Amino acid sequence: MSLAVRDDDLAELMDDPACDEVTLAATLRRFGTVNRLVSGWGTVYRTRLRPNLARLGRPARVLDIGSGGGDLIARLAAAAHRDGLDVAWTGIDPDPRAHAVATARGPLPGVTFRCADSAALVEEHEAYDAVLSNHVLHHLGDALPAFADESLALSRGIVLHSDIARSRRAYALYAVGITPFAPGTFLRTDGLRSIRRSYTRPELAAALQRAQPDAWRVDTPAPFRLLAVGRGRA
Repeated sequence: MSLAVRDDDLAELMDDPACDEVTLAATLRRFGTVNRLVSGWGTVYRTRLRPNLARLGRPARVLDIGSGGGDLIARLAAAAHRDGLDVAWTGIDPDPRAHAVATARGPLPGVTFRCADSAALVEEHEAYDAVLSNHVLHHLGDALPAFADESLALSRGIVLHSDIARSRRAYALYAVGITPFAPGTFLRTDGLRSIRRSYTRPELAAALQRAQPDAWRVDTPAPFRLLAVGRGRA
């Protein structure tokens, strides 16, 4: 195995339509714990998302594309509520299995989940004050340009796509650190495969530059993390 280049052909177990649904649901639910530990969204919220929402001076709308089991949007909605921000949150995922896990959370104030993709919302002429995603980019392959374009089309403000930064150290640390959380889930196998499929900062910057020249910059907001930052055109 080499981490020198992306392994874009590697499939993750949870992306298989025939994967075990009980294990998939357990994986999606446990992402809430794992994402709090490794995703860096606490920093991204405090330094990027919250300031952009606060300066609007009015109720805001935020879209999470590929929201999975809904853990990120639930976490961000709670943080915004504590900060006194009036925000309507929408999480979309085209996989009905993920949508079922998200809606099983029960009613969350200000949060709506839809079983849809970003292309459908573009067709509906939706617009949001911020658009974000977590751990989506490395799944996209040739669909990255369309996804990036749709996210810009849906936002009249900031766009934030967070993902893993591929490295040997990230791989080694995750292989050890995920052990207590992995039983009964796809977290170990798929997490390691995700790292192998993920971008380095120069790779992601180059891919986005080819997709939309000068529309994106790629930052490193936390260890082993990448953040693609764009400005919407909705």
